[in-house]
Order: sequence, then structure tokens, then C-alpha cells
Amino acid sequence: MTAKRIFSWIIGAPVAVVLVSFAVANRHWTDVSFDPLNKADPWLMISMPTYLLLFIGIFIGMIVGGVVVWMRQGKWRKAARLAQTGKPDVPAERKPSDATGLVPVVSQKNQA
Repeated sequence: MTAKRIFSWIIGAPVAVVLVSFAVANRHWTDVSFDPLNKADPWLMISMPTYLLLFIGIFIGMIVGGVVVWMRQGKWRKAARLAQTGKPDVPAERKPSDATGLVPVVSQKNQA
């Protein structure tokens, strides 16, 4: 076994035991309301087991985090694609002589 797999088991097994014990201990139903103004008759209320509320929160957090990471790494994926195709990431109007992007400075002191 590799060190990565051993580390996964050392971390993953206790986390799994804690999550399963949490699910078994919190089987009672909880009312989740999305109406902070009307507590007597909320317009949207869901009844679910408490452990399910935790698992749904973890799942939504993983999905949102994955989407954010995927969107932020777009420039690196584009650079990798361009490196594979061999095309430079340079606009079409630039000329090879303009590679530095510097403008030449002409001295006008000695002109008479």
C-alpha cells in the first residue's frame, strides 16, 4: 500500500465512524423553515431527519466549492490547451517584431 492510501484510511475511517454515529444518534425529525418573519405559519418549511440536514449541507458545500475551483482554474486549463496545440496566446494584430511590447524612443536633442 502507498503512503497516500494509508493516510486516506487513517483519516477516512474515523470520519466515517463519526458520521455514522451522528446519523444513528440524530434520527429525530427537525423542521427547517425558510421564513424568518412568520414562525407560526411559514411559507416554506421542510421536515427532515437532523443527520440528513447535515449531509445535505456537506454535499451542497462540496458542489459549490468544486464549481468555484473549476471556474478559477479556467486560465490554467486554457494555457494547457494552448501549450498542447502549440498556438501562442498572442492577439492576431501583434507582429513578431513587437514581441517585447516596448515603444522605441527617438531622441530629438541632436536634430537641427
